[in-house]
Amino acid sequence: MGTNEQNSAPQDNPAEPQSTEPQQAEPQSAEPQQAGTRPAGPQPGTELELDVTNVAHGGIFVARHKGRVVFVSDTLPGERVRARLTEASHKSFWRAETVEVLKAAPERQPHIWSAAALERAPEDRAGGAEFGHIELSHQRELKRQVLADAMKRMAGIETDVQVEPVPVGENASPGDALDGTGWRTRIRLQVADDGSVGPYAARSHRVIPIDDLPLAERQVEAAAPLGTRFPGAASVDVVLPGEGDVQVLVAEKDGKGKRRPLPPRRITERVGDRAFRLDAGGFWQVHSRAAETLYAAVQEAIDENLFDPRAANLDLYGGVGLLAAAVGDRFGSTVRITSVEADARATDDASENLAEWVGATAQTDRVDRFLQRAVRDAGAADRDRYAAATVILDPPRSGVGGAVVDQLGKLAPGQIVYVACDPVALARDVALLSAHGYGLKSLRAFDLFPNTHHVEAVALLTK
Repeated sequence: MGTNEQNSAPQDNPAEPQSTEPQQAEPQSAEPQQAGTRPAGPQPGTELELDVTNVAHGGIFVARHKGRVVFVSDTLPGERVRARLTEASHKSFWRAETVEVLKAAPERQPHIWSAAALERAPEDRAGGAEFGHIELSHQRELKRQVLADAMKRMAGIETDVQVEPVPVGENASPGDALDGTGWRTRIRLQVADDGSVGPYAARSHRVIPIDDLPLAERQVEAAAPLGTRFPGAASVDVVLPGEGDVQVLVAEKDGKGKRRPLPPRRITERVGDRAFRLDAGGFWQVHSRAAETLYAAVQEAIDENLFDPRAANLDLYGGVGLLAAAVGDRFGSTVRITSVEADARATDDASENLAEWVGATAQTDRVDRFLQRAVRDAGAADRDRYAAATVILDPPRSGVGGAVVDQLGKLAPGQIVYVACDPVALARDVALLSAHGYGLKSLRAFDLFPNTHHVEAVALLTK
């Protein structure tokens, strides 16, 4: 995921609450309502017994109460639970938190993180490990279902895609591979008003005290200043680079109480024999093996029969140049490729990381503005070079969206490799691209965020 138009801090960490709206077909309530009146029925705090039938996007599960959809956390399909309503005002669905499991599914396991376990009150459960109570292989099956459902429902595409496991890093233990722990090289701890640190509670901005970080690589967990106070700070990042020691980065608050950008601190990450220089507070993939996994997946996804090294190839939302380098490494020194990234620090790093390819450049720009100018200013020769191009897309979780898709449609590149960290945004954008004549040629998915609902996908679309 590139840093364009998003905070460049480490992503998907247990200190950052997930706010993705569940994506699920939601029937309208059959109960008549009068205009201006509050819907009749239970109020927040009411406890219901619910049978859980399905998984929805966002780490939430689906039940029904008298025909109304209820999105429930901390459960899984096949369970009967006692759940407490947290929201009951929406006309077509409610939200609830599991309080007690009355009938457990066979795939339920003891939570891998006691700070997020069912034994805690819902408001005191740490966020960031919302699948930690589910056996690891079944987590992947649920992620597969969400991705396949989104592709069918939003793009009209049936897919047999599987979510592939990813090996843990060299510093992890055999047990980490079995339970999906020990993979995070980056953790953000939030700072409470009293200076104490911890993750946010699930779906809130309240800091929860903790004494362990099981998803983190062991060096990161050991260096995390749990129990230390940081009065006046906004957050504390703990970063394990590919080379060198763990970095502990304290972000202060500005005069408005907002988080100040971290001062520059250079680190080196590695993918195979290739080194990437970047800022310690900038974006890099969180899983210890994620960068090399996506590097290889993008290389394998590109249709070599459609690749022209002299075309106007693009790496959009390019970050520090990871995927542009993947293209260059596969197709050689004659490759021309432009990496476009809104974060100026990342663009400077990309220029350094891509320096060996004479035809590689890095531009600081918003992707939509870059493409608008490309469409506006392209002459006949330029249009031919764009039509022969391979475009790499690695957008933030919100995806690409209609404006960017429309500009790409006008440039009409020969193939698009889309790296997505949100299945619903991917499916929406695949549907939008289909209107410009692109079809899905291949799709792979990777479990780069075990014990969370997140899944990474790499799709190839061609004319």
